[in-house]
Amino acid sequence: MGRTVWFPGHMARGSRKLLELVRDLDLFLEVRDARAPLLTASPFVESLRSARPVWQVLTRRDLADESVTSRWIDWFRSRGDEAWAYDLRKDRLDDLIRALGARRPAHRELRLAVLGIPNVGKSLLLNGLVGRKSALVGALPGITRGVSWSKGRGFLVVDSPGIADPHAGASVHRHLAWIGCSRAEVIGGTDVLALGLIGALRSRGLWRLVEKSWQVVDGGGSDEALLEAIGRRLGCLVRGGGVNLAQAGKRLLDAFATGRLGRVSLEKPGEAPSWEESD
Repeated sequence: MGRTVWFPGHMARGSRKLLELVRDLDLFLEVRDARAPLLTASPFVESLRSARPVWQVLTRRDLADESVTSRWIDWFRSRGDEAWAYDLRKDRLDDLIRALGARRPAHRELRLAVLGIPNVGKSLLLNGLVGRKSALVGALPGITRGVSWSKGRGFLVVDSPGIADPHAGASVHRHLAWIGCSRAEVIGGTDVLALGLIGALRSRGLWRLVEKSWQVVDGGGSDEALLEAIGRRLGCLVRGGGVNLAQAGKRLLDAFATGRLGRVSLEKPGEAPSWEESD
């Protein structure tokens, strides 16, 4: 895979701008997916942590195992990070906004940046903090040029483009695509990606999600046979009675990523990440 697929130009520019901004900020809000907090970490977060506090916001808590998410919050706080979990489409952010207000310097508004990988929920968080119709403040005197700020209650917040890890391999992007944070085309197509998901669900004892939702029973056959069975169950057929595996794969991936198959956490504190396999 070419580097431009993993790390397009706007991401490179955004990462440089973010690093230039560090000295002008008071803290970072890092957005991660509650289903996979390690997998969805920003590639730059550890280098930023030494310069400014990093607070964690776990999104899509409604799609993750609630008890596992609670353990993740405890895990982050044990490291010294403040941490919250939200369903950003429904939950109010009052507790987070109060905590930000408590950090406001006496002489000015608090300055913070929202960062995270693509499609993890940064825009929803920004809207929750400052409102959808919040006016941009524009550049601030003496602050890095070319950066626009939005005004919240006692703070100024700057957004950053979703920045992926330029060194991430296919296994990482495959797992990210399962939860909607990367594109199937990057990995090789919806059918290929769905076969990987089927194998993961079977090996982790999670096939029950598919059985409960679509009544597709794992009879011990191949992953390909199960994808074909899903396609037949969902009517993804072609002329002559065959199955459109790409369409069936897309239906499976969409249902898993959006939580229609049920709540699931791909990572748990203290366990080795499954995506750390060789590519």
